[in-house]
Formats: sequence, C-alpha cells, structure tokens
Amino acid sequence: MAGASTKIVLGIESSCDETAAALVRSDRTIVAQHIASQDAAHRPYGGVVPEIAARAHVEVLSPLIAATLADAGLTLADVDAVAATAGPGLIGGVMVGLVTAKALAMAGDKPLIAVNHLEGHALSPRLAAPGLQFPYLLLLVSGGHCQLLVVAGVGRYRRLATTIDDALGEAFDKTAKILGLGFPGGPAVERAALDGDSRAVPLPRPLLGSDEPHFSFAGLKSAVLRANDSGRYAPADIAASFQQAALDCVIDRTRRALAVAGPVSALVVAGGVAANSTVRAGLENLAAEHALPFVAPPPALCTDNAAMIAWAGIERLSAPGFAPDPLTLAARPRWPLDPDAAPARGAGVKA
Repeated sequence: MAGASTKIVLGIESSCDETAAALVRSDRTIVAQHIASQDAAHRPYGGVVPEIAARAHVEVLSPLIAATLADAGLTLADVDAVAATAGPGLIGGVMVGLVTAKALAMAGDKPLIAVNHLEGHALSPRLAAPGLQFPYLLLLVSGGHCQLLVVAGVGRYRRLATTIDDALGEAFDKTAKILGLGFPGGPAVERAALDGDSRAVPLPRPLLGSDEPHFSFAGLKSAVLRANDSGRYAPADIAASFQQAALDCVIDRTRRALAVAGPVSALVVAGGVAANSTVRAGLENLAAEHALPFVAPPPALCTDNAAMIAWAGIERLSAPGFAPDPLTLAARPRWPLDPDAAPARGAGVKA
C-alpha cells in the first residue's frame, strides 16, 4: 500500500469507446495511465458500435492494466483500492471493466469502488484544481449527457437542468456526420469552424430565454441538416454557425442556472465537450461576469479516462463512513447522479 497518509487507487474506464487504466495518488499525482482509442474501429460507421466497443475492451483491458502497473513499478499489492466505472454507459463495455475490477479486488483482497461515470467527470476538476471547494456549479457536457448540477460534496449532487432530447456532444457528432467531417465529430467540427463564418447560416437557439435552465439540441441538429441539404452554405460556415448557436444556448442556460443555484464557489465544466476551446472561452467570460473562478480540467481529463475514475475512487475512499462496494454489484446502463431530480418538462428517457 501507499501508506496511511497517501493512498493509491487503480482506476478502470470502459463505458464507451475508450479503454483506460490509471494509477492515481491521493496527493493528486497521476502515477501512470494508458488509454486505448477505438476511433479507427468505429470510423467507418460514423459513430460508436456497441458490439465492436465491447469486444475491443475485452481484448485490450488486461494488457493495459499490466502496462500501467509496470510503468509505475508497482504490483496489485501496492494498490489501496480498485475503482471502476459501473455505469452509466454502453452496458457491454461497462460489464467488461467492472468484472475485471471485481476479479482484481478479489484476487488482491482490495476494496472495490464502483464509480458512477458522471461522478468521475463531476469530481475530475478537483484532481486538476486542488483549491476547488464544494459547492460548485458544474456544466457536464459530453456525447451522452448535458446537465447542470450543484456539486455539494462527494455523492451529493443537485441537478438543476438536463437535456430534453439530445446531448450537446451528440449534436456535435451528428453535425460532423452530416457535413462529412469524419469521426470523432466534436474535434472535427471545431477544426472546420476555424475556417467558417459563425454568422453565415441562420440557425435556431432552442430554449433561449426559457425560465427553466434545461437544454434542447434536436432542433438545432435538424436545422444543420436542412442547411446542408440546401446547398447554399459551405461546410465550414455551417460548422462555425452551429458551434456559435450551441455556445449561445450553453451560455444562456448556464446563466439561468447560476441565478437559481444559490451560493457556489466556482463555475466548472467537465465532460468531452469541455475540451472545445470556444465553449471554454465562452464559459470563462460568463464566470467573470459573475465574479466566479472558472475551472476546467485539462483536455486530457475532459474526455473519458481512467484517471478521473481513480480520483473519484480516492474521493470516496477518503470520505467519512467509506464502505467498499459488494462484489455482487451489477453494472448499470443508466445511473443518474441525482435520482430525486424531477423529470424535465417534455423530456424523454435520456433525461
């Protein structure tokens, strides 16, 4: 073990199309990590194919964990706990990671920590920013999730808003597919937008000005499809106009959430879309308007990774009354951070 004062946790992430393992210490040191991307396997399909993703996790996860331990010069005996994503996500991939973590925990007589993937994102800013204190307002934006939450502590989340249809990352990916920009879609749209005019294409801003701070991106995605089919606009202009419309929605909705959140220590963004520099800049300006610090993890901690899962494990391990999760715990395709949150008006099952 790392010792009484400093803990080290092995984290495993396999909820979508990234297979990852990491060793993180409680002093916020990422000791070692490996990530295997599946972009090449999914690129011909323009999106993630669950069956392909699950098979790829099976093939690479064990060697990835072995390489991470070897890089750190450690063995399983040196680890204080094993943390793994237990949901939400593509159930096949989640099961691969969780079953592997259970086997390691049993073999090494280590505590198992089943981490909510969203909690990994929610707490990852505290890995990168030691001074970040609870409570903070979190914008969680990824391919599958778009939420605004007050993070009051480990395991304490109050959801203020969610998407009533599509997540922002999904809208980025679909826009990239419509424009033929390739996969993964988010970075492709951001690159194309650099050469475009963000005012060239008239696109809607769904729910702009609404009293409820919820999100909607389905209509914007449909408008992108119509603009592209019209043949009137260059792909770069559509990409830039889409990105600006999405940002306008995000800023407006986050501003509304700040008005109802109560006192918070900072405005924080996490999730894959948080790697977008335009989104980050807009949120930084919004935080300045409200005299709040703005915190965003480095891009490597925004996309799916095991360091954030290991860090969430450390946060849980360090919390009062910690108890390991049972080895009988099941993987969960859906797992809300705030199960008591009222459904968004008009929302479907994604919310």
